[in-house]
Amino acid sequence: MTRTRMTASERGEEVLQAAVIAFAQSGYAATKTDEIARLAGVSQPYVIRLFGTKQQLFLATLELACDRIEEIFRAAALEADPVAAPRDKLDTLGSAFETFLDERDLPLMLLHGFAACGEPAIGIATRDRFGRIYQLIRDLTGASVSEARDFIAAGMLLTDLAAMRTTGPEAIETPWATEMLDDLRGTGA
Repeated sequence: MTRTRMTASERGEEVLQAAVIAFAQSGYAATKTDEIARLAGVSQPYVIRLFGTKQQLFLATLELACDRIEEIFRAAALEADPVAAPRDKLDTLGSAFETFLDERDLPLMLLHGFAACGEPAIGIATRDRFGRIYQLIRDLTGASVSEARDFIAAGMLLTDLAAMRTTGPEAIETPWATEMLDDLRGTGA
């Protein structure tokens, strides 16, 4: 059996995916680069050679999570009726956001990004990306400040509920969460 050798780029992507899993489980402070290396099947020095520092690797995973949100929103906007009202366009983006929530590690990674904002570089990057997502939502939908704020607030609630496993593929039936989810989705009584 011939084994194909991975390129540095492919190996870097494997390390990045392992880092998403590790940071999603343990957060920035508690995650060790040794754990990421073990998950990726590489040495710890190799992880450092690829990304420089644990912080730079964390920032790369944060970029990945935010890029995914932007990708989902842009794709949804292409599906939306271009002459629809902002509220209808926001609904289209909101429905598409469920895809992100189903990607269990990315929402957790994003929440850990918010939690690690005490680290200056992480705080700067997180605030920048959050602002870019906010502006993207406004640009794609024509939503007002208050409409975009309410949309983001609902998205953050959904992200928190996904982290608690009250929604998504591994959902644990929780009546209070189901009630809120039904109301957010417009299916409540």
